[in-house]
Amino acid sequence: MTPAARGTRARVVAAERVLSGGGTCLVHDGTSAILVHAVEPLGEPGLAEWLAASPTATLVLTGTRAQALGLAVPAASCAALELGPGTTPTGLAGLVGPGLPTGPRGLPEGCTLRLGTRLEEAAVDLAKRAGLIPAVLVRPAGEESRADVSVEAEAILARSRDDLATLRPLVEARLPVAATEHGRLVLFRSASGAVEHLAFLVGDPASAPAPLVRLHSECFTGDVFGSLRCDCGEQLDAALAQMAEEGAGVLVYLRQEGRGIGLLNKLRAYRLQDQGLDTVDANTHLGFLPDERDYAFAAKMLRTLGIARLRLITNNPEKLEALARHGVEIVERVPSSVPANRHNLFYLETKARRSGHLLRALGAGLGGLPAGRGTG
Repeated sequence: MTPAARGTRARVVAAERVLSGGGTCLVHDGTSAILVHAVEPLGEPGLAEWLAASPTATLVLTGTRAQALGLAVPAASCAALELGPGTTPTGLAGLVGPGLPTGPRGLPEGCTLRLGTRLEEAAVDLAKRAGLIPAVLVRPAGEESRADVSVEAEAILARSRDDLATLRPLVEARLPVAATEHGRLVLFRSASGAVEHLAFLVGDPASAPAPLVRLHSECFTGDVFGSLRCDCGEQLDAALAQMAEEGAGVLVYLRQEGRGIGLLNKLRAYRLQDQGLDTVDANTHLGFLPDERDYAFAAKMLRTLGIARLRLITNNPEKLEALARHGVEIVERVPSSVPANRHNLFYLETKARRSGHLLRALGAGLGGLPAGRGTG
């Protein structure tokens, strides 16, 4: 990455921090520019101040959030709601809050709906990657406009590609664990420092014809606390045990908590699930895709480690397809079999029904517990 490219990427990282802290970003494309504020950190006083200063501001949402509110826009787009002069902070909070809508769905009175521009798409994506509810207020930037940071729209939209291109291993250390004393941990980081993933190596997997590999997305609640709402911690332990038994393997630990929406929004999704939504609908209600993870990073890590052929421990067809798209040969899918419990049964059923996961009979291991709607 050239010094100019590093500087551009650093401004994107700075812009994410500015939005998280309630500051103002100027997003531009060389021809036009908009001032951007993330809705979430503003609070009601901040929203009132913004609306008073810009009575015709525009609220930009992801297409998935707009659909959850009953607005007819494509899920892959972003929706721009040009706010009417009577818009109040309370009414705005109803459009972007993390809870279930309490009023009627559809276009609020006095608002005009249109598809978002490229600048607006970049602005709402910036909020998403900052770990916020992906909803921003924007207004055209004038000559007297002031912002805490200025960033190019295309740099925002291209940052995943840039992070992938610069991802490299920085350090490797011996790490004996309960499953095996012959473990090593390799940390990968992008040039900007914004992306960091790990690979746990058992034995010498590069010398095996097709070692066992698992792509494991970070799950703080499951991996650390042993949460019963999911099966993540048990899958992690089972995969390491399988690799230890064979004497070789790689567990790619991707820092993509909550299917890529972050821990804060994952916990918000849990609250929505407790109110009746499933995993998919909880994520889209918050404004995210059902799954925001990017497995291109895992493919690059494996190739860097000298592994081009492997046996993948997974029930998720998307992992198989993603690695294949990025030049990694899967010679066998090895099922990950973890018994269900009454807390994660509905979560696992949703995986199979809506995300296409290849799961065996879900009732196995319930020990006579009721197989009703779970809370995960």
